[in-house]
Amino acid sequence: MSVPSDTIAVLLPADDDSGRPPLDETRVPGRWSIVWRRFLTHKMAVVGLGVLVFLFVLAFLGPYLAKWDYTDRDFNAFLQPPSAEHWFGTTQTGGDVYALVLRGMQKSLIIGLLVALVSTSVAAIVGSFAGYFSGNTERVLMWIVDLLLVLPSFLIVAILSPTFRGDTWLVFVVLLAAFLWMVTARIVRGMTISLREREYVLAARYMGVPPRRIIFRHILPNMSSLLIIDATINVSAAIIAETGLSYFGFGVQPPDVSLGTIIADGTNSAVTYPWLFAFAGGLLVIIVLAVNLVGDGLRDALDPSSGTSR
Repeated sequence: MSVPSDTIAVLLPADDDSGRPPLDETRVPGRWSIVWRRFLTHKMAVVGLGVLVFLFVLAFLGPYLAKWDYTDRDFNAFLQPPSAEHWFGTTQTGGDVYALVLRGMQKSLIIGLLVALVSTSVAAIVGSFAGYFSGNTERVLMWIVDLLLVLPSFLIVAILSPTFRGDTWLVFVVLLAAFLWMVTARIVRGMTISLREREYVLAARYMGVPPRRIIFRHILPNMSSLLIIDATINVSAAIIAETGLSYFGFGVQPPDVSLGTIIADGTNSAVTYPWLFAFAGGLLVIIVLAVNLVGDGLRDALDPSSGTSR
């Protein structure tokens, strides 16, 4: 009899001519089913998830709803307020603010997700290898972590950014991710030191399982809760970092745009022409708030000691 991977089959005695009850199957929810149900009881987290999904759909499908592209210019409408022709108004050069904001939101969301994925993955690998192996491996990896912790990340990115000016923005993702993983790596190292003495890890070691397979099959899966929460936090941290760097001219470069570059362009006109600043700034606040709400919901859903409802 086939049993789904996320359920546990409990077989009851069969009912046949001898009067025994029939075979039955009771499905017990798996771990991730329970986590999902606990997450759904966190109302604000569900709202945050809904807002994020809506913003993703708006960012990537919204440009098709308007006739203006972010590179287009309307030379008959300079600094025009929101209207039926230009939903979010226009810039000093006739650019459509709606198209620019959605393009900037695309870039900020993609950068935030990629930075979170890369930084959390690096933290998991470095921390687990440093915790599992002792001796020179641990000392070298922790020396690298300690060195990166004391380096001024903003200054280094600002210095290196002009070197890659005009290159792909993926280089910017690598620079941001390089300074977001160290604290998590230290936490993962400490948890690995504890997990490597567990019975299932010792049994796998005695059976001759290679260390790399033990780390990826037995140790890291038991830290999935921490890593998921860390990735969620890193999304908002990366978006804020990208916005700040782009605001000062060290991030996404023209002709491309991000929320940071739009906010920087509209700051001086925030009072006289508020639509140049308000839409990009408001969406940035909403994105970061929604990501934080989802992170809070995941933390409570993955933490067995938290309440089951909010």
